[in-house]
Amino acid sequence: MTAAADDAAATAWQAGRHGRWRRRYGLAAFGAAIVALWLVVALAAPLIAPYRFDGADVTIRLMPPSAEHWLGTDALGRDVLSRLIWGSRISLFAGIVVVAIGAGLGVVVGGIAAYAGGKAEELMMRVTDLVLCFPPIILAMAIAAALGIGVRNTILAMLIVWWPKFARLARSLVLVQRSQEYVEAAVVMGYGPGRILFRHIVPNAIGPLVVLVTLDVGQAIITFAGLSFLGLGVIPPMPEWGAMVSEGRELVDQWWVATFPGLAILSVVVGFNFLGDGIRDWLDPKSRRR
Repeated sequence: MTAAADDAAATAWQAGRHGRWRRRYGLAAFGAAIVALWLVVALAAPLIAPYRFDGADVTIRLMPPSAEHWLGTDALGRDVLSRLIWGSRISLFAGIVVVAIGAGLGVVVGGIAAYAGGKAEELMMRVTDLVLCFPPIILAMAIAAALGIGVRNTILAMLIVWWPKFARLARSLVLVQRSQEYVEAAVVMGYGPGRILFRHIVPNAIGPLVVLVTLDVGQAIITFAGLSFLGLGVIPPMPEWGAMVSEGRELVDQWWVATFPGLAILSVVVGFNFLGDGIRDWLDPKSRRR
């Protein structure tokens, strides 16, 4: 009787534990699955795309979804599904590259400013504030228009406006960590400023930066898609989700041309947001104790 009760209690405890895990990290796992799926699609685009992304055939233009063309065709008779698959490469690449490089640059600027202090900090933070004064999408649009159309120029324009938020966060985190005892011990042991900053302070302050990076990829993808929608992203006939939405914005009856790229943007942004929220909860000790 006691053994049966113990087994029942153990089963109930395991069920409760799994239930808590699903409530806490279920959406994060769902987001991670979406992101992983799109990454696989982007990497395997040459293998899984049923048609060429630039294979135009005006005799089948604006065909609705069918067995031959699952997501229909666009105004030039190109397969929407194939262009959607190939477009994931550019959209995901742009979002990840902008956030990765912007975060790296911002961490370096903010970390050095906080640790150096004095006039160096004042100069770096005033430059950061200057960039932050402008709405990111407007400033990126102006820079991209000045540089010219193209993925490289659009990414460069986004990088110019993307690093300040990371610099601000890194500076605040380093200022908090700089007063900790382990930093004072490292100074006493004779470690140089560079080693203390990048080998000790930054790793201990990395949690909030990881969360911001994960959440920011979706925002970067939306921004790149917006610039492409305005004609400042890819050069035709290269497919990109924002440009595909732009191509179908006036095709009301042919809803599939713009709807499916829009759903792709929505899904990947939701995936990164769910993943970022899950990482934030996992890194929060108070959340893990509940």
